[in-house]
Amino acid sequence: MFSDDQVRFTESQRVAHLATADANGRPHVVPVCFAYLNRRIYIAIDEKPKRSLRLKRLRNIEENPRVALVLDRYDEDWSRLAWVLVQGTAAVLDRGPEHGRALTALREKYPQYLEMALEGRPVISVTAERVSSWGEL
Repeated sequence: MFSDDQVRFTESQRVAHLATADANGRPHVVPVCFAYLNRRIYIAIDEKPKRSLRLKRLRNIEENPRVALVLDRYDEDWSRLAWVLVQGTAAVLDRGPEHGRALTALREKYPQYLEMALEGRPVISVTAERVSSWGEL
């Protein structure tokens, strides 16, 4: 699904934008930290201040698992602009081996996660169904 160039670009990015939609199709987009592992993208629900763990993105995935992620590179030199768009389905993982592997990958990428108790928190797993890109990755 991902080309080698798309994988390299994805792995080099620090932030993506996750788009979800509720059952009525109302969109919701948030920036997220993520890890790419075994052709999936994982997103932790971390300890940064949140009003509740019943986040809109999690409620939307329960209602409508179709999601999109955009990873982009901006530069004032527009010849360096590039993006990868991942369209697929998401699932919320609460525990289990995949949850544990995702947390390990996220902690390797983001040292800030080493200090957070993420084991009892959900992880979003995105399975890509279509990957497109633009620009020189």
